[in-house]
Amino acid sequence: MGKQIIIIGLIIVLLGIIILIFQKLNITNIPGNFYFKKGNFSFYFPLTFSIIASIIISIIIYLISKR
Repeated sequence: MGKQIIIIGLIIVLLGIIILIFQKLNITNIPGNFYFKKGNFSFYFPLTFSIIASIIISIIIYLISKR
């Protein structure tokens, strides 16, 4: 149980680091991400980023499950 909590904590830390790196590289402004702004309302839908993240996460999970 203790090892699982440590692993979950490390995963959360790694995700935080990845998010910070993406913000520094401004990788969220790739084509296919939709941003709508009208008056006092704004909506951001990262479609392309979501697809890329899903592919990367699927590959990582596949590689871990093969072990």
